[in-house]
Amino acid sequence: MSEAAPRAMLAMRDVVRTYRQANERLDVLKGVTLVVAPGELVGLVGPSGAGKSTLLHLAGLLEKPDGGTVTVDGEDASRLSDGDRTALRRRAIGFVYQFHHLLPEFSALENVAMPQMIAGVPGRRARDRAEELLARVGLGARLTHRPARLSGGEQQRTAIARALANGPRLLVADEPTGNLDHRTADEVFSMLAGLVRGGDFGALVATHNLEIAGRMDRVLEMRDGRIVEQIR
Repeated sequence: MSEAAPRAMLAMRDVVRTYRQANERLDVLKGVTLVVAPGELVGLVGPSGAGKSTLLHLAGLLEKPDGGTVTVDGEDASRLSDGDRTALRRRAIGFVYQFHHLLPEFSALENVAMPQMIAGVPGRRARDRAEELLARVGLGARLTHRPARLSGGEQQRTAIARALANGPRLLVADEPTGNLDHRTADEVFSMLAGLVRGGDFGALVATHNLEIAGRMDRVLEMRDGRIVEQIR
């Protein structure tokens, strides 16, 4: 008997998202279907206005679809109350953005420990995990440094460690290397890819950098609110 396939970390089925502005209707997503498996790095490319950011917001449970389903770690978010959706987002999803959004008055260690403590993890355990994660992203010697004393690449590595602090099942990243020079972007992406492929979570990464997109496991191209091509 063959082994069962691992449960998808993200499954979006026929997802539709529409906005209304005055008397106009704007169809941003027009029936998007995709799956992200554990250990898989899936890229999302396409021109500005294609719907990438909206898709990431829905995948991250920051917005609700107007049609279709979004399932994260086996839970259909459309069946959850607002409070349960928020709890699922905090438990199962980590976010990385183009800008690191670190809190400037806190050290790297404190920035990574904080989301754990908000989730109820005791301070000592949160700091231990923060130290472990920062060591994994190559910042073991920068624990006490505040963001202003970190390079751009180090700031983004800290942001990635923070996104992983609560052990998410899905990492949602919007242009995570877009604010970095070519060499630093390559280093940060290589580190991120190693974490995903060596872990039990999946990642959906929007990028305009086609060189980086080509190093992912799969690439989905979006145009006019639809996925028009899957590139392996």
